[in-house]
Amino acid sequence: MSDDAPHLPAPDERVARRARNTALICVGVVAGMLGLAFASVPLYRLFCQVTGFAGTPLAGVVESASVSDRRIVVRFDTNVAPSIQWRIVPETPAVETRLGETQTVFFELTNMSDTPVTGVATYNVQPDQLGAYFVKLQCFCYEEKTLGPGESMFAPVVFYIDPSFDDERDFKTLDSLTLSYTMFPAKDVLPSSELAGISGRDGL
Repeated sequence: MSDDAPHLPAPDERVARRARNTALICVGVVAGMLGLAFASVPLYRLFCQVTGFAGTPLAGVVESASVSDRRIVVRFDTNVAPSIQWRIVPETPAVETRLGETQTVFFELTNMSDTPVTGVATYNVQPDQLGAYFVKLQCFCYEEKTLGPGESMFAPVVFYIDPSFDDERDFKTLDSLTLSYTMFPAKDVLPSSELAGISGRDGL
């Protein structure tokens, strides 16, 4: 054989090289998945707040520029995860509001345990198609709240229903919606789409 012929690696060397490449790819995939796992909750939360996906109310910064004569009833539903000994109670079970009218409702949060606990509230709107019209100006949701044993606090929710809701033909006969909150220990906060399995309804 000519000395100028290319050198081909031995079979054992080719197998070892393929094994190294496969291992590097696996490490890269695992690292990427871990990164996505840590980022998934905040990214999901941001996506839902911008789009109203899964019944998540939109995050607003200013009050509505117009107010409609059409009225709708907003009911409040509160839930507590089994892993936290808290109570959450709205000051009223429901409010009637005009589309575009700013409303403020306070929720009483109480730590029922004998130790300090940090909790977080998640929320959604039902029917979930209405998440794109429920605009939240201020909310205690996704904010960590630490309460001492037996301590209570009042947390406000400021919101309005976008007047463009009245333009939707499918909603012409709809006269109510439900805003639901669920309390979790801060370390266990979940995306709103995973709340369906939570039991332990409280406060209504």
